[in-house]
Amino acid sequence: MRARAVAFAPGRVNLIGEHTDYNDGLALPFAVTLGVRVSGTAVGEPRIEAHALDLGEVDAFELAAEPGGADGWRAFVRGAVAELLAAGVPVGGARLEITGDVPQGSGLSSSAALEVALCLVLIALSGADPLEPLELARIGQRIEHRWVGTRSGLLDQLASLFGRADHAVLIDFRSLGVEPLPLVLGEHRLVTLDSGERHANAASGYNRRRQECAQACAALGIASLRDARLEDLAGLPDPLRRRVRHVVAENARVLATVAALRAGDLAAVGALLDASHTSLRDDYEVSTEAVERAVARLRGAGAIGARVVGGGFGGHVLGLLAPGASPPAGAIPVAPGPGAQLLDRD
Repeated sequence: MRARAVAFAPGRVNLIGEHTDYNDGLALPFAVTLGVRVSGTAVGEPRIEAHALDLGEVDAFELAAEPGGADGWRAFVRGAVAELLAAGVPVGGARLEITGDVPQGSGLSSSAALEVALCLVLIALSGADPLEPLELARIGQRIEHRWVGTRSGLLDQLASLFGRADHAVLIDFRSLGVEPLPLVLGEHRLVTLDSGERHANAASGYNRRRQECAQACAALGIASLRDARLEDLAGLPDPLRRRVRHVVAENARVLATVAALRAGDLAAVGALLDASHTSLRDDYEVSTEAVERAVARLRGAGAIGARVVGGGFGGHVLGLLAPGASPPAGAIPVAPGPGAQLLDRD
């Protein structure tokens, strides 16, 4: 057992490639400098005591039995403990302190940042060997599935774990290959703007979209929508046809964005962000009136491309601002930062 450990895990912005991860597709996220910090101290009794400092809330439970279910941030703590124990990590008693600056419900993945930071600290305190990033990402996904109720893919966890300063990461969710890509924007800037509508995957239509993708796969006789082709969609009923059309086109937009970034063609990147938003609004139907107003504000302020990010149904909107453009009030500059890291352990 170690006496103390501190970890930081970043949130993420997904530049492009939305709702593709759970369909074996492609995405291009980057870790941001905002994130979640967890400090842990080992205690001599088999008990977890967790303090959410920003909320002034506490959760405590015994390690003698599997933690019961809980709501909100407590579900992540209990899920992290249970899933690490199930993975063979000898989690011991600990006092945890949690703080962060990723806005909850923003679509910037505060949940994955919390999962990753919790797991890093609990593993370090246990004295066990560190887990491989992919295994850690899968544990985070199981926390989402089994304890939070969101049938998420691996995008958020992988982006938090594999982030690199000044880079996005191209993720292939079929092979689980991760490739750093320099994010060179010159005088252009990326910002996010809060739509004012809280995003909550488990309570939104996110799980329903996953079900529709599975239904479309069954109708097409394919294992995942990575294998779908636009010419195969004529026989599908709506809304399944539109869901598949978004996923197929979004994968193509990811590759086109990678090519545009490598060529330094930021005008093309902006156009691809706009096309992604149109598809998410019309074909995947995850936008809202509040999101549309935020997109319009960004475009009015000089964004050459803007789109809803994260699962949708609220949260933040991403904009690529032209050189010299002034962001609207409340916009947050975002830049790619390093991935999750263990900051201290004694």
